[in-house]
Amino acid sequence: MLQLHQRFIQAAKKFSGKIAVYDKATNNDYTYGKMLIASLILKAYISHIKGKYVGILLPTSMGAMLAVLGTLMNGKIPVMINYSTGALDNSRYAREKCGFKTILTSQKLLEKLNLQPIDHMIFLEDILANVNIVAKLKAALVSKLPFAVLKGMVHSGSIDEVSVILFTSGSEKEPRAVQLTHKNILHNVDAIPTLVVLDQDDVFMCILPMFHVFGLTIVFWLPALIGASMVTYPNPLEYKTVSELCREYKATFMAATPAFFYGYLQKSQPGDFSSMRFAIAGADKLPDKVNDGFLKKHGIPIFEGYGTTETSPVISSNYPGAHKMGSIGKPLPGVQIRIVDINTDKILGPNQQGKILVKGDMVMAGYLGDMEETSLRIHNGWYDTGDIGMFDEDGFYWHKGRLKRFVKVGGEMVSLVKVEELLSRLLPENVICCVVDVPNQIKGADVVAAVATGDFDQHKILKALKKELPAIAVPRQFYVIDDIPMMASGKVNFREVEKICRDKNNNGEK
Repeated sequence: MLQLHQRFIQAAKKFSGKIAVYDKATNNDYTYGKMLIASLILKAYISHIKGKYVGILLPTSMGAMLAVLGTLMNGKIPVMINYSTGALDNSRYAREKCGFKTILTSQKLLEKLNLQPIDHMIFLEDILANVNIVAKLKAALVSKLPFAVLKGMVHSGSIDEVSVILFTSGSEKEPRAVQLTHKNILHNVDAIPTLVVLDQDDVFMCILPMFHVFGLTIVFWLPALIGASMVTYPNPLEYKTVSELCREYKATFMAATPAFFYGYLQKSQPGDFSSMRFAIAGADKLPDKVNDGFLKKHGIPIFEGYGTTETSPVISSNYPGAHKMGSIGKPLPGVQIRIVDINTDKILGPNQQGKILVKGDMVMAGYLGDMEETSLRIHNGWYDTGDIGMFDEDGFYWHKGRLKRFVKVGGEMVSLVKVEELLSRLLPENVICCVVDVPNQIKGADVVAAVATGDFDQHKILKALKKELPAIAVPRQFYVIDDIPMMASGKVNFREVEKICRDKNNNGEK
């Protein structure tokens, strides 16, 4: 079977004259033919980099895609580095974890982040600016060779080889280096189009960062290997601009987090999403008000999916013809899901909550340099997601929260996610919230809520919460945090929110 970069070459040969990327970072358009030539040029440069791993610190753009392709074509492994928060610290962390030096980055990116480059950082702009006419002609000529010949001129290996290193979000604990193979990512790439009609006529709105698995797989590899067009924009937080680009390029497919979709809902105009055939939310729970808002304003539903970095990412999803609002849908083809008792690992039946275990070709090869954690999470091919869920009589799965987001209060288990969902429904539309716990010497813990503004009737909200929740689950305190810390993926940074709330609690603040 072909590896990812070989599959790309196959698609690029087939759709040579078609626009592959509308790159808004440079305001240039690239055909698949040009993309192939550029990746071969970069391959020649990267071949001189020593070592097995190459760091990539680049925003979602043509440059990031070429860096990944050029690295794989040499049989090296791209290490995707988070640039959104602590870019230099993340670079050092990745180097230490994986043992490499060279990082491909962008001068424009570092200037925007107001950062000075560190040693062994190489600017993509410098590489491309110094390519001579001979190298360009050579790459152009090689790109014209038949696929059967060309695929043998790049690295060729097993689909079980590692294709990328990605880091877990670090929203709950120190990031781990996840090793995803070619087979892992190809599982999602090949499975998703069997549920949703996707082909070369689609236009993907590519706004998720490629250091996040959702972005790497769903807004790069999936469209690139089916020959679709990609509109890349490096900042998903510019909600108005992203919405306008959807309208301008008649985007048909969009993947984003619920937080991002909420932003697009607020800043978009009617008609911005009129061409959208399929919008999928992942990485966090999709609130009803976001889905309802899109239905009302744009006439399109947002389908919720579920996945993890360790599963490349998609495990299950809703899709046209199989949609149950609030659920995380049904397993992708080739994916097995098991719900087991938290304490005994006994396999549970319908409507019984337990740990979510999954099995299939999308499960990672393991955590780099951490056999202990790998063995704790993978048993006989079954990956323990650390999430709690259940399935119903119709075969739809329901995510009930992270096991780590359950807290014991007065001896009873409380789901912080459940409290959060209810609170979100009760708060005004523009109020973002997050529920965490703080220590209590007598009860073990107290539930508290972080809100982006205190501009609401707290007494009224608490009264409504008490009607639907046991007393121990009702937030004891509301802490106003103007800017609730978020991960670049759009997830709430629970570790940081929890730290802020605990500090406020210790200081007696409100």
